[in-house]
Amino acid sequence: MNRIAFPIIALLFMHFHPGDANAQSSSSRITYTEYIQTYKDIAIRKMNEYKIPASITLAQGLLESGSGNSALSVEANNHFGIKCHKEWTGMTYTMDDDTKNECFRKYANPEESYNDHSLFLTTRPRYASLFELDIKDYKGWANGLKNAGYATNPRYADMLIKIIEENELYLYDRNMEPVAKKDKKEKTSEKEQKKGEGINPDISKFKFLEVAEGNRKIYINNNVKLIFAREDDNPQTIAHDLGIHAFQVLQYNELGKHEELHEGQLIYVEPKKRKASVESHVFRSGETMRDVSQLYAIKLKSLYKKNKIAEGHEPEPGTKLYLKKNKP
Repeated sequence: MNRIAFPIIALLFMHFHPGDANAQSSSSRITYTEYIQTYKDIAIRKMNEYKIPASITLAQGLLESGSGNSALSVEANNHFGIKCHKEWTGMTYTMDDDTKNECFRKYANPEESYNDHSLFLTTRPRYASLFELDIKDYKGWANGLKNAGYATNPRYADMLIKIIEENELYLYDRNMEPVAKKDKKEKTSEKEQKKGEGINPDISKFKFLEVAEGNRKIYINNNVKLIFAREDDNPQTIAHDLGIHAFQVLQYNELGKHEELHEGQLIYVEPKKRKASVESHVFRSGETMRDVSQLYAIKLKSLYKKNKIAEGHEPEPGTKLYLKKNKP
């Protein structure tokens, strides 16, 4: 692996490896946001193929490649610092690392690097224990990679976790498709449904708008601004960062006064609309009317009214819900 030796503070302000003399110039450098938007779909695909969290793959790519600006990533398309090792028969790239003139793998394009990263982790016994972890346990994966010797920096796990949390990369782990999706949803508890966990929104479906106070990423859905809740978030912390009142957070999202938020929960920070941007939705097992309301940024009361359903009632799975026009 590419041994990272610079302090974490430097990492946060410098998206390149100090030793990369041939790295991209400051005028053409890739930002963290640009890197994530470019490679998130590949990371999600590899997650579904190889069961490695997309958050971990993206964080390692950001860290090891200096967000795509290092000489190794620019000139060799190597985003994960993988060295040649004796079994490698492909193209190579030579650069100084732990020792002088070390051999690194070279790829035709970045996607090949992402694929080889997945193969590297899945074919080496020392990483086998990682695949016993939950796909959403990014902290466990980060510490596991460090303990397995992926990098020598003693703060490697902390650096990965910091990148994941500051960029909300854990949200991409929700794109994981369960093997028995239908059975799992049918077993969703009433408590989970009330918390709005029946749907895990795909963050890639929403348009990124800006970064607000508190490093809050703002997205747009149906022309309504939203964020994704963090671990230990509550209406007060969200309201403080977004310059609104806590009661507005509750009101905009039809939340109970004492209802707890969960990490990754979709939270609107302005009123939802009376109609959605799509025509309809087929109600699925395990979701609630509030889930649908949140998914399409339509007011819950309007959703009930359009479909002529009494408020508080849940339709049967397979029911067609009208989102723009009233039910005939």
